[in-house]
Amino acid sequence: MRRLWPLTLRGTGAVALAVACLILSGELALPVLMYFALLLFAVVGASVISLYAMKRGASVTRALSTDVAAVGRESTVTVAAGLRSALPVPPGRWEDGLPKALAGEARGAFPALSSGMRSGERAVELSYSVTGKRRGVHAIGPLTITSSDPFGFARRRLVIGDRTPVTIVPAVSDLPPLANAMGEAGGSLHSSTSQLGQGADNLIARPYASGDSMRRIHWRATAHRDQLMVRQEEQESTPEATVVLDLGALRWSTDALSSPGADPGFEAGVSACVSIAARLAKEGYTVEVIDTDGTALADPLDSDADIDDLLARFATLTARRDDHLERLAALFAGVTTGPVIVIVGRLHQADAEAIAPLAHHSTLPVLLAVAPAGGALERAAQAGWRCAHLDPDEDLATSWARIGRETNRVFA
Repeated sequence: MRRLWPLTLRGTGAVALAVACLILSGELALPVLMYFALLLFAVVGASVISLYAMKRGASVTRALSTDVAAVGRESTVTVAAGLRSALPVPPGRWEDGLPKALAGEARGAFPALSSGMRSGERAVELSYSVTGKRRGVHAIGPLTITSSDPFGFARRRLVIGDRTPVTIVPAVSDLPPLANAMGEAGGSLHSSTSQLGQGADNLIARPYASGDSMRRIHWRATAHRDQLMVRQEEQESTPEATVVLDLGALRWSTDALSSPGADPGFEAGVSACVSIAARLAKEGYTVEVIDTDGTALADPLDSDADIDDLLARFATLTARRDDHLERLAALFAGVTTGPVIVIVGRLHQADAEAIAPLAHHSTLPVLLAVAPAGGALERAAQAGWRCAHLDPDEDLATSWARIGRETNRVFA
């Protein structure tokens, strides 16, 4: 807590006038000027003393209207300031310290309070709106209260409370479903099935095979098809999707290595990653979010709680120095998987050649590049990727909607 008691312009003028009256009272032999000077000194002194005794204790707590702040999303900050004062607190102004990562008007009028000698600490609730501007963990505070005495002779600036850390997560765009592609990829809440033979949720009929128990005969299907049919259980399973975010520093600017929010291109990639992962999870997929070397960047997503965890993890995500994009295709060798969405920064034709085989192992291969070099996206499209230029200044939902319209095309 820091206390300052500077005189205002009015108070400085009053002190100067008092000094002048003292000098003139001796020169002009006018005692009334001396009495007037002493009165001014007393009033100014009382003003300073009243401000000194005004607040003897203070505490500050802050709360956000949302669990975390998000880039581009507005949140309300509620500040509870508890004050203990021997004298009534005159009205003044308050201001809360905001980092550059948050934009808002964190200031306003501070109300007058009565004496707190008997009632103890009194809480004043203040609120203001902020909008996230930069991803990361930042701190709000401290709270500054500026008040003056009733005569306006002195002003006190009181800085109270600690700084409150606030997590700012990436921006999440509300993406539309890829209407033409989700059915082919197994999405839109469609489940894939596996035949297990027992303990399943649904029953289907299949032709009788030697060794099947007679108790499993499905008589209705047998009568309908005129051949012996038995019950076969079917178990539903959730289709899988993979979102790959290339963290290699060679794909981004050097600012992406230093701190979250420093590279606009990297921020566009991070925002696209969490937005697409959230969209696919809503489509009924279990979504894995990985780096190009296969390292999991979060736990698999299949619920809103998992999405919140992903956002919290990505709040402080930065690029790394090594580069593994050329190894990505090997991770899917020999298997056929669901949608694979790859998000990169810089993309050259050699990179498109390296990941070309992966397109044939996915039911929905999508490639988003923030800074594609000449011909890179066209080469990837020829290999079967649905490609788009990920422009940091363009709405992600627009680019995402265009991807689902046609295959083997580049959407700039």
